[in-house]
Amino acid sequence: MSSEEFEKLQEMYMSLYDELKLIPESALKSHGEERKKLVRTFDERQGEAEEVLQGMEEELRGAPSSYRNAMSAKLRLYRRDLGKLQRDMKNSTPGLSSYSQTVQGGHQSIYSSQNQQSTHLQSQRALLLQGTESLNNASQSIERSQCIAAETDQIGTDIIEELGEQREQLDRTRNRLVNTGENLSRSRKILRAMSRRLMTNKLLLGVIILMELAILGAVVYLKFFRK
Repeated sequence: MSSEEFEKLQEMYMSLYDELKLIPESALKSHGEERKKLVRTFDERQGEAEEVLQGMEEELRGAPSSYRNAMSAKLRLYRRDLGKLQRDMKNSTPGLSSYSQTVQGGHQSIYSSQNQQSTHLQSQRALLLQGTESLNNASQSIERSQCIAAETDQIGTDIIEELGEQREQLDRTRNRLVNTGENLSRSRKILRAMSRRLMTNKLLLGVIILMELAILGAVVYLKFFRK
């Protein structure tokens, strides 16, 4: 529903109203069959105007809230003017009032049936829209669940890959530690061997020094004390 459709119906109503408002005065001046014909024409145009006003009420219920007040005021004004024309026509044709009321009652019965049918259609449409909306919500919920499941699966895959990388890093670290331990063992062995060689060298040096001292003492003894 839109305000544009309301404006179209408004133009149709104004056209009917302009035609209706001329009939009471013409009926007042006419007699016999001509007056009956004017009464029938008035009733037909009035029925059409009622249908247009009914359509405007339908548009009013579906119109945006910003337009409703102005549209409602126009609709009340149009119904008041149409009611005034009905009274004027009744006063202009007092002898044909029963006929007019009979025709009007027929129109009202038609309008009531149309209103009930329209209400039923609106109720079915509302149920259909509600079912469609529920279906759309369910579809969106399923799509969100699928997206969450896919994200969860991707997160799990990433975690497994990251744990695998961390395991490889731990294995490399352990291997480096094992290699480091082996290197330390070899270093300790080398240090022990160097320590033993150093001690051996010191002992040899001491023995050599003692031997040199002994030789030196023997030379001194032989040269200075032995005669």
